[in-house]
Amino acid sequence: MTTAVKVHDDAKSRLEELQAEIRLETGHNVTQQELLTRLIDEAYESREDVIDSFRESSVPLTTAEKEAMERNRFHSGVDAEERDVDDVLYG
Repeated sequence: MTTAVKVHDDAKSRLEELQAEIRLETGHNVTQQELLTRLIDEAYESREDVIDSFRESSVPLTTAEKEAMERNRFHSGVDAEERDVDDVLYG
């Protein structure tokens, strides 16, 4: 079963360019459907990267990132309120 998917002209152009480059580099003709299927399969295998690419920022941190930060904490020996941090750090 095939379904039509609308893409912007620039995306369609890049797809065609990639298709042509595959043909030139490998000598194999691939259809846009084959190419898109391959790209989707690869994106599906690395879905966390794809999902992360749609995040507005890297905050909140992942659990692993939080744990890494907590392991590497140390006390500077200077007691400061949040409003004083710049003065303590930069003088």
